[in-house]
Amino acid sequence: MKPTVDTYLMEGCGRCPMWRTPKCKVNTWKDELKLLRKIVLDCGLTEELKWSQPCYTFQKSNILIMAAFKEYCALAFFKGTLLKDTKDILVSPGKSSQAVRQLRFTNLNEIIELESIIKSYIYESIEVEKAGLKVQFKKKPEPIPEELQLALNKNPSFKLAFKSLTSGRQRGYIIHFSQPKQSKTRLARIEKYKQKILDGKGFFD
Repeated sequence: MKPTVDTYLMEGCGRCPMWRTPKCKVNTWKDELKLLRKIVLDCGLTEELKWSQPCYTFQKSNILIMAAFKEYCALAFFKGTLLKDTKDILVSPGKSSQAVRQLRFTNLNEIIELESIIKSYIYESIEVEKAGLKVQFKKKPEPIPEELQLALNKNPSFKLAFKSLTSGRQRGYIIHFSQPKQSKTRLARIEKYKQKILDGKGFFD
C-alpha cells in the first residue's frame, strides 16, 4: 500500500478547501473507502494515486478509481460500459459519459453484503483489459468551446498536438473544458492542461 493513498484517506484529496477538515468528503466515507480499498487490492490490482484519487491499474492500464462524493462513495470503472452488469447496479456519472460507470455505496453494510459481486465486476474489468477491448465512442463530437478554439487558432503547435490526440482523448478534454459556466474558469482549465496536451496525453493518462 502506497503512503500517498494512506495520506488521501487521512487528509483527503486536497482539491477543495475542506481538505484536512471533518467536512472533507473523504472523511465522511473513511470506513467505506478503507474497505473498498482492501477489496480492490485483494483482486490483485496495482495501487497508485492519480488526479489526487486512488487509482487501480492492471499492467499499467487504468481499471478503476475510488472516489468520495457528498452523498455516496464509489468505484468508477474506466471501461464500465463494456461490463455485462448482470446485477444492474452500474451508474453513469453523467449524461456525457460513454465509458465510465460507477458502483455507488451509501453505507458500510452495503459494501460488506456486495463484496463478492464487487470482486466479480473487478475481475471482469481485468478480463476486458486482457482482451484489449475498447469503448466505441460516438462519432459526432461535442462542440469545441469558444475558448479552446481560440487557443488552438493562436498556437499552431497546440492545435497540432490536440488534433493528433485520439478522438476519445479529444472528447475528454472538450467535455472537461466545456463544463464551467464562466469563461475565465474554462480558460483556466485549458491553461492547466495545455502542457499535457502538448505531451500527447489524454485527460485520464
